[in-house]
Amino acid sequence: MSGWDEGAVYYSNQAQFTEASSEAEGGAAASGTASRHSILLKFKEFIRNFEKEKNMFPYRESLVNNPKFLMVHLEDLLSFDSDLPSLLRSCPSDYLPLFETAAAEVLASLKMKVAGDAGEMVEPQTGEVQILLTSKEDPVSMRSLGAQYISKLVKISGITIAASRVKAKATYVQLICKNCKSPRTVPCRPGLGGAIVPRSCDHVPQPGEEACPIDPWIVVPDRSKYVDQQTLKLQENPEDVPTGELPRNTLLSVDRHLVQTIVPGTRLTIMGIYSIFQASNSSTNHKGAVAVRQPYIRVVGMEETNEASSRGPATFTQEEVEEFKKFASNQDTYQAICSKIAPSIFGHDDVKKAVACLLFGGARKNLPDGVRLRGDINVLLLGDPSTAKSQFLKFVEKTAPIAVYTSGKGSSAAGLTASVIRDSSSREFYLEGGAMVLADGGVVCIDEFDKMRPEDRVAIHEAMEQQTISIAKAGITTVLNSRTSVLAAANPPSGRYDDLKTAQDNIDLQTTILSRFDLIFIVKDIRMYDQDKIIASHIIKVHASAEAASIDSRPTKEENWLKRYLQYCRTECHPRLSEAACAKLQSDYVDIRRGMRQQANETGEAAAIPITVRQLEAIIRLSEALAKMKLSHVATEGDVAEALRLFKVSTMDAARSGINQQINITPDMANDIKQAENQIKRRLGIGNRISERRLIDDLTRMGMNESMLMDAAEFGLVSILIMSLLIVFGRWVASHGLIVESDSKNAVHWVECPDDDPWRLRKWVIHIRQLKRNCSAFRVINIFREANSEADKLAKDGVDRNSPLIRSFQ
Repeated sequence: MSGWDEGAVYYSNQAQFTEASSEAEGGAAASGTASRHSILLKFKEFIRNFEKEKNMFPYRESLVNNPKFLMVHLEDLLSFDSDLPSLLRSCPSDYLPLFETAAAEVLASLKMKVAGDAGEMVEPQTGEVQILLTSKEDPVSMRSLGAQYISKLVKISGITIAASRVKAKATYVQLICKNCKSPRTVPCRPGLGGAIVPRSCDHVPQPGEEACPIDPWIVVPDRSKYVDQQTLKLQENPEDVPTGELPRNTLLSVDRHLVQTIVPGTRLTIMGIYSIFQASNSSTNHKGAVAVRQPYIRVVGMEETNEASSRGPATFTQEEVEEFKKFASNQDTYQAICSKIAPSIFGHDDVKKAVACLLFGGARKNLPDGVRLRGDINVLLLGDPSTAKSQFLKFVEKTAPIAVYTSGKGSSAAGLTASVIRDSSSREFYLEGGAMVLADGGVVCIDEFDKMRPEDRVAIHEAMEQQTISIAKAGITTVLNSRTSVLAAANPPSGRYDDLKTAQDNIDLQTTILSRFDLIFIVKDIRMYDQDKIIASHIIKVHASAEAASIDSRPTKEENWLKRYLQYCRTECHPRLSEAACAKLQSDYVDIRRGMRQQANETGEAAAIPITVRQLEAIIRLSEALAKMKLSHVATEGDVAEALRLFKVSTMDAARSGINQQINITPDMANDIKQAENQIKRRLGIGNRISERRLIDDLTRMGMNESMLMDAAEFGLVSILIMSLLIVFGRWVASHGLIVESDSKNAVHWVECPDDDPWRLRKWVIHIRQLKRNCSAFRVINIFREANSEADKLAKDGVDRNSPLIRSFQ
């Protein structure tokens, strides 16, 4: 009888079964309570006669429409009879079966009908009715569950991280004595408890007949009664875990109609009976183990709380819906939403717009051939430290309806996707979902993305594009959903973004993973005196306001409103592109591909970030997200134009960053460059030397843009080459050439400049920087006053003095 008597306590006096069963689940009813029969009548009266509104009997109608189970609100039970909820809370193992019996009897009476004109009464066959309880009370913390809650009704919330296979649980076991063949039916305790099998047979032997031995019973499975049973593992919600603590989890047992309704990653609020059972693993097979039991919760009611995910729609009041529609009808809805994204972070306007698109997401599509196209948007933030990348991730974790935050260094492939674990008691394998599964329908925030091992990053390729995780381990072959957006933050290999390196050197990630990000932002820490003052003032104000509001750490009304609006848009709006938008998108995508192909041909290097059909789909998702913000079911040309702009200032600029960067000069930029040129001439005396870093700091304090100073060579006006003491200025440089004097080699190098073609000019800048790397030290020279001597040297080398090259020095 292995498996039937696990964890059982054996009795020879079977009259004590009812008491033993009650003690196993947590004790019998308190003394002085009403009789079981009177309680049964009260339950039946509640189901029949409870009125929610006048002439509205919700439980009676629900029982007729769905005879398998009945959802009961404890608040309704309290308003009908104040004693019934107290009995269910204190002794649920005793009174919940009575409630189910009452429901079955009421269903049988309601199903009585008249057959034919003769008026013959026929009672239909009815099965068991499962009572599912729910309540509006606040759930208790999983950390507070202790011995005082054993055999009591509790309510907790969490996220499902594992689900076992469905098993057959016996409710009654049919036994037969192997000696006298007398049958016996033994009830089984609900939940994870085993059957209490008697040690002896009650048959009284006749004179001369052999007595039945000890343990004579044989189980007859075909005559036993079974229900479906499944075990789940519930873990604390990430937002409920104290800082520095490991998340707690507890075992759940569900049966009958609750089986196979939950998958890993589902957020639940459950009501159940806090029970205990004896584990069958070998670690408890020692003296004293009989008094040690493992806790679990036998679920008697549960509801999903994934309101904004694909598994459960959110519910909104009529006032909220009207307020959302009024807000969406404004002209500045897009800007208003972006202003609510990470308000504590100064600047980074385009990053905030990208994060807003990520939170709203595009529209998922199911093609006729069964292929699913993702609507979730993935964003990568790559750049210098202290540029608020992690703060964006923390904001999204707090704002998104479902979010999981993890760090790349502490994340493995199994921790991000899913793992197969063996149960220590049953020795069976079951699935345990990782971060990508737990965040199904939400966002996964991965910090320090560049610190992950390459093999771990490869594991999330399928999850980021196909949004599924395929598992084939230990005889388990299945596919889990991971319909999530990914927001990742990373640093360049050298720690800071180096403008003298190519994009391939700065973005040290495989193209296979980069192509799965819809937007890639290069975030730089640009040192500008005026901007630094503004940022410092903003940070000081944020700290001051945070200190004043530290007494109340609850989410603000603004944050709650944004989350509700986000849930409403994701639930109710699924936009599609208009015909005009499709035509514009097709034309611009072809132009982008042509430009990247031309750049590859000119530079002789492949783009660090490939522009493929995935990027076309990314622009479509961005356009749909922009339309969804306005509750529009059609994405217009304006949405496509803004999506293209975001794509160009992020992914396209990242692909052309570094020394291959292409910059278009605007009138304002040309004016800034002219001012920078004049300031350099005033700052640097004739034949003087100065540190490049000191010169740049002095100019930035005067209000100059540091990035403009660093990249001015590509404007053809001013060049300050990093990692050396070399400054070249003057408009003639872009037209004719460059003089580089090296102290280490005592030589003057002349590099001829090509014509004004921007692609050839870029090659010239690359050549100069390669020449610079070959010299150990440089002098910063004011070339304007020494130009005549250099012209003489060139003339001696055979250059015509009347040539434009020589005249440019004079």
